[in-house]
Amino acid sequence: MADEVIFEFLHMEMVAHTHREASKEEKDQCISKLEALGFRVGQSLIERFTKDCSRFKDELDTMKFLCKEFWNVVYKKQIDNLRTNHQGVYVLQDNKFKFLVQMSTGKQYMESAPKYLAFPCGMIRGALSNLGVNCIVTAEVSAMPACKFQIQIQRT
Repeated sequence: MADEVIFEFLHMEMVAHTHREASKEEKDQCISKLEALGFRVGQSLIERFTKDCSRFKDELDTMKFLCKEFWNVVYKKQIDNLRTNHQGVYVLQDNKFKFLVQMSTGKQYMESAPKYLAFPCGMIRGALSNLGVNCIVTAEVSAMPACKFQIQIQRT
């Protein structure tokens, strides 16, 4: 319980510090910094979580692991919905995303939601990168605190 609260406070402070220290010209770089931080954390966490696991059969198996095991360890719940078009696009839906639950459900907070989603997007991208899946991760909020993470696999 205490570790969940500490993680939430750490995340809020990282976002606040990054944006507080930036000038108006650097505001765009704040999201990139948070995403890069999340990328590194995601790489480290997935390495630790999968050290005793066998290799995944395919991308879908990897995504299922991410939605069930990884999400459960990091956010103490599973993803509510996983969808795919079987062409390299996956959508992970969390109806009560931990970092958005504390924010009000009013429309005025919708514009500040992206800065709280940059770190989790980076974590997903970093975790998948370490599992050999090159991808682009974007987040979308249509109604607070629900959030959709879209993962687009980059084929080479």
